[in-house]
Amino acid sequence: MEAKIYNMQGKEVGTTTLPESVFGARWSADLVHQVVTSMQANTRAPIAHTKTRGEVRGGGKKPWAQKGTGQARHGSTRSPIWVGGGISHGPRNARSYVKKVNRSMRQAALRAVLSRKARDGELILVENIAMQTPKAAEAKAMLAALSKAGFALQRRRNAALIALPAPSKAAHKSFRNFGNVAVEELRNINPVSVLSKKYLVIANPKAAFEALEKSAT
Repeated sequence: MEAKIYNMQGKEVGTTTLPESVFGARWSADLVHQVVTSMQANTRAPIAHTKTRGEVRGGGKKPWAQKGTGQARHGSTRSPIWVGGGISHGPRNARSYVKKVNRSMRQAALRAVLSRKARDGELILVENIAMQTPKAAEAKAMLAALSKAGFALQRRRNAALIALPAPSKAAHKSFRNFGNVAVEELRNINPVSVLSKKYLVIANPKAAFEALEKSAT
């Protein structure tokens, strides 16, 4: 599969062949769903916590005598049926939502997602994103130029994930003011981060493809 390469001014500067080992995988909705939901569950922190009748304060004294009052018998005011009592079957912060995902499954899901992006025309290859100093204006100009080239990078939400083959503080700082754009090192991308954005922008395709072939296969 051939793909066009653009520069930061949105002009086409060449083409390249996408590696079949990374961008030639078939789409597997079941696999991608299983991996994505598992990864999201693994980042879930159980915060909500309720106390049982044995953990709430008070309730040591029997509210009234067992017999002779004409009322129902009760042993504690901290029963779940009392106001201020414990909670039955409530959420507990000791619960674990962790799900095991094999490395081979994550790799296969990432290949499927990358291949889908390429086939749907949502993969953008940029020759190089070179920024010596953080400049939001330069970053905004690049997004505008690529939008004129036919990519809707000026969407209000979830526009693009920019994947860099090497860390760049200048690039991170240049794009961080744009809420619809995220910047990640290529080695850290995963099915969740790629699917959360409309477009995947890969800088320096040659170096990027070499890294992807090592990490995704």
